[in-house]
Amino acid sequence: MTDEELIALLTDLESDRVERKESFTERDKIRQAICAFANDMPNHRLPGVLFIGEKDRGGWSGLTIDDALLLKLAHVRSDGNILPFPVMSVEKRTLLERTLAVIIVQPSDSPPVRADGRTWIRVGPRRAVATVAEEHRLSEKQRGRNLPHDLTPIRQATLDDLDRDFFSRTYLPCAVAPETLEENHRPYAHQLASLRFTTSDPPPVPTVVGLLAVGRSPVEFLPGAYVQFVRFAGLDMADGQILDQKEIHGTIHDQLRQLEELFRLHNRVATDLMAGPTEVRRSDYPLTALQQLARNAIMHRDYCTSHAPVRVYWFDDRVEIQNPGGPFGQVNRENFGAPNVTDYRNPNVAEVMKNLGYVQRFGAGIAMARKALHQNGNPPPEFTIEENHVLVTLRQRS
Repeated sequence: MTDEELIALLTDLESDRVERKESFTERDKIRQAICAFANDMPNHRLPGVLFIGEKDRGGWSGLTIDDALLLKLAHVRSDGNILPFPVMSVEKRTLLERTLAVIIVQPSDSPPVRADGRTWIRVGPRRAVATVAEEHRLSEKQRGRNLPHDLTPIRQATLDDLDRDFFSRTYLPCAVAPETLEENHRPYAHQLASLRFTTSDPPPVPTVVGLLAVGRSPVEFLPGAYVQFVRFAGLDMADGQILDQKEIHGTIHDQLRQLEELFRLHNRVATDLMAGPTEVRRSDYPLTALQQLARNAIMHRDYCTSHAPVRVYWFDDRVEIQNPGGPFGQVNRENFGAPNVTDYRNPNVAEVMKNLGYVQRFGAGIAMARKALHQNGNPPPEFTIEENHVLVTLRQRS
């Protein structure tokens, strides 16, 4: 945005596209404002702007705008408290002789957006949690947008193909704030649509993410939506006997839970006699690394053009995890795995995994795996990056 556009918003005290905060100590309100601008309840289809370092009624607060503050503000996008991810930029700008941090938030293509499980909106000077009717209007705004593939409706599926009990008992309490759940007048169909698990227009149709999150049998509609696990005795597929083989079906929650059980079953644990007088038990592979890299594969795989499963092949000297989906968006061969370089083919699948507790911090999975491997005495992970798949190889601890 130009300086002229920003100054016009900065000097307009009543605009529903602008908010002012004196400092980063108002983090919760900053998060709520970002959420409200992303929802774009008035349907301006224009960005909303937060001025950090400006008093609520106008006037510079004197806040020092340095790189540390800008980094904290940028981290608000990907810390997992606002879902799905807002599209926003953070800049240091000098306007009317005031140096401010400026957060520019674009309207979301897949509302409603939630901050800490609550759908925040702004109409005029009012910022509040959306009512049932307002949430329904936000859900309807998805139609006609250029949506990510995980919001594609699966026309062959019906609401009967979703597990209502799992949705109500397990997923909803993880995704929606308690006071919202207490409002008993929200119908089941509306709850599904507000989480983008179905389309909002009647008759409701399950989406890709809806089937992956709470589907009774996702693979019936998404043929590649499973994990193939094979344990070989030997160093390659040609010579090694198959010791264990499983096709892991079900929701994302089912797949990750069963994968973790297999990781624990096949991961040998031994006493490290060279570690000193205190007994230290180490596994062939750190569980954290296996978990993080398998979760990344399921999160980032291509559910649109590939019917291949995620593959986990366990050999005597290594584990290979292959994801049928190459680099996406701003991620490429050169910057793959670099800190702060992330993009999401399936942003709503990522939201589901965050809500279920499988992701604590977005963009940190590879770094966590590297750290765990190093601490356990394993070599660093090896990545083979191709256009249509990513293969990561973990070498056994010596």
